[in-house]
Amino acid sequence: MKVSKSFLCDYIDIKNIDFNEIAEKMVFLGNEYDSVSKISEATNLVIGKVLEKKDHPNSNRLSVCMVDIGDGNTYQIVCGAPNVDAGQKVIVAKVGATLPGDIVIKKTVIRDVESNGMICSLAELGLEKKFLREEDIEGIHVLPEDAPIGEDAIKYLGYDDEVIDFDLTANRGDLLSMIGMAYEIGAIYDLEVKYPETKVEEVGEDISQTHTLNVETPNCTHFIVKRVNNVKIGESPKFIKNRLMACGIRPINNVVDISNYVMLETGHPLHFYDALKLGTHLGVRMAKDGESIVTLDKKTRTLTKDDIVITNGKEPVGLAGVMGGYDTEVTEDTKDIIIEAAIFNPTNIRNTSKRILRSEASNRYEKGINKDIALYAVKRACYLLNKYASGEVIKGEILYDSTSKMERKVTITLEKINTILGMNLSVEEISDVFRRLKLDYELDENTFVVTIPSRRLDLNIAEDLIEEVGRIIGYDRVKSMLPITTMKKGSLTPKMQFVKGIRKRLQALGLKQVITYSLISEEMSTLFINEPKELVKLKEPISIDKSIMRNSLIPSLLNVYHYNEARSIKDVHIFEIGSRYYKEGEEYIEKNTLAGLLSGTYLENKWQRKTIEVDFYLVKGIVENLLNYLGFENRYTFEKKCLKDMHPGRSAIIKIGLDKVGFLGAVHPRLCQNEVYVFELDLEKIMELKVRGIKFKELSKYPSINKDLAFIADKHINSEEIVQVIKKAGGKLLTKIDVFDVYEGPNLEENKKSIAYSLVFSDPTRTLIDEEVTEVFEKIIKEVENKLGLKLRDK
Repeated sequence: MKVSKSFLCDYIDIKNIDFNEIAEKMVFLGNEYDSVSKISEATNLVIGKVLEKKDHPNSNRLSVCMVDIGDGNTYQIVCGAPNVDAGQKVIVAKVGATLPGDIVIKKTVIRDVESNGMICSLAELGLEKKFLREEDIEGIHVLPEDAPIGEDAIKYLGYDDEVIDFDLTANRGDLLSMIGMAYEIGAIYDLEVKYPETKVEEVGEDISQTHTLNVETPNCTHFIVKRVNNVKIGESPKFIKNRLMACGIRPINNVVDISNYVMLETGHPLHFYDALKLGTHLGVRMAKDGESIVTLDKKTRTLTKDDIVITNGKEPVGLAGVMGGYDTEVTEDTKDIIIEAAIFNPTNIRNTSKRILRSEASNRYEKGINKDIALYAVKRACYLLNKYASGEVIKGEILYDSTSKMERKVTITLEKINTILGMNLSVEEISDVFRRLKLDYELDENTFVVTIPSRRLDLNIAEDLIEEVGRIIGYDRVKSMLPITTMKKGSLTPKMQFVKGIRKRLQALGLKQVITYSLISEEMSTLFINEPKELVKLKEPISIDKSIMRNSLIPSLLNVYHYNEARSIKDVHIFEIGSRYYKEGEEYIEKNTLAGLLSGTYLENKWQRKTIEVDFYLVKGIVENLLNYLGFENRYTFEKKCLKDMHPGRSAIIKIGLDKVGFLGAVHPRLCQNEVYVFELDLEKIMELKVRGIKFKELSKYPSINKDLAFIADKHINSEEIVQVIKKAGGKLLTKIDVFDVYEGPNLEENKKSIAYSLVFSDPTRTLIDEEVTEVFEKIIKEVENKLGLKLRDK
């Protein structure tokens, strides 16, 4: 929001206060600014008169002018503008003058002719291009006949006006107006706010007798219709044009400029319709899906059912809160005007403006409009149209109002204010703050009941008022002190300890942690999902590849792998602890998950020329190591299963007891040309499972007995089935089982394999004898042969 000092002075007396000081004090109230500047930063410019113009002797394009600048001397200036001529009043940059862009005017010689200064165009004064006409860029600016020679040209043009460019917070919509700014600055300096004149003589038949209004949507809560006849379209007064430019708005003509001027004054956008094109009826309704309107910028806009439109009873003539319609725009031929001032649902306006167009009006509607200033804004526009466009203001207005009439009141105590602010303020000091903020209140002992004015939509609860007190009093008055409170030793939550333990374990196993985006593309969102869930889609994604909240972490890890692979890094060992998301009915679910990815070489000893490549069993071993660390030793199993997007025959689900907690395996070759192995674990489900406390177990003092055996089995038989039978048959004496060899090839029948096991027998209370171990050993062999139909190898 750009604020002009001369504009602001109409509403509060600050002409003798330094504008830089105001900007700095506004910062302490929470209103930051980007810059303090003038409309034009040019210096040492005066009004001159061209006494004589001659052609340059050495150029067809240049002219040699003799110029009077009011100091008793005549100066020769070489000028290249095509429109310069004798008798004109012009802007002259004297020798030593500075122009925007660090340009310093010097005495010089141009093609053998001396030049003492420069005759300027408006473009050379640093005005934004959008404010300039073509002739202001191509040629010099010609001043009126009555322009006084020798006077400061910048001051005469009104371009010496100071401007603060504020960077306002989203909740302070009231500061998007000069009146709102006046209230804020008035609170700093304890100054009164004054409202400009609106009184005007009205004529003709009351508008309510000739025009009708029909509001058909609850998304419009306030609507005023007013009429002004016989306006004369022309150029705006200089002060209006300058103030609009200072605030960043391009002047167009007196009628359009007055609409923008009043919006800047009051913060309430107005829209002017050509009454002849509009007719005598106005309606407000929601648009129909697919309905279209041609807006003022001559573009056809396709609407949805969430857009609010103004109609003439048949078709849309305006896009509410955003832009008017082209068919009813005010042109140079317009004579009669219908004025609209309305309040619309901010959410609808925000969605419409985001989809179609952001405008000065929509920016204000999105933040909320002060309903109590709407009628004043209309009357102010009528006053200005009457004064500067010779308009005849028609009697009366049509008013629709469904806004709440209930006053907003907030109760707050002195104790609460001081407790939260850490100050020791008196009732008198707080009362003074509310007075300066123009907030009416009632005081009962130490309790304030504050009535919130409609212009302050940001004040709703007691804490908002406490912030206001702190802003005005100054946070520099808060005394520094150590907090007095009960303290307790900081510690990690059980969940944080659990995750930290997993992170440290995987890092010890050689994996590196990565953190990736939770957003992935729609194409990747269905990968590795074995139990389909409803995906969480973003309504307005920042890009196509980040439009879905992931339901698996593995696609994100694959992106990391492909990034490294493209840079010839094939040894990738990574993991991520993060969230995956899905939807169940109307509820959004977030699950804490662990995923890992490994490829290439896991370990390498170049001296001994030994390497360990990543394969299924290595990844399985890492998962086993982690589950053992978490306390699930002997409770988990791996069940072979063909999983979606995994290599058939090289994937398995992971179970703890009967609970499925994850999966692992090789990525399908269609997704990765090289061998890539992944795993994923549901950490929330694992955390829910009970883990027995760690118990001390004394090392056995007695020797153990080791025996090996191998069974010939069909290829489809899973080793885990054999291990379970061996465990059950071995009883308490069997303390350890390891698979140490799997053989397929010569000396075995087709579709057969040999699986060899190493068995350890021990008893912590005594030394075992060979006979009892042999008895258990033979029982194991018999049970496996009878229950699974296997044969002992070399029997």
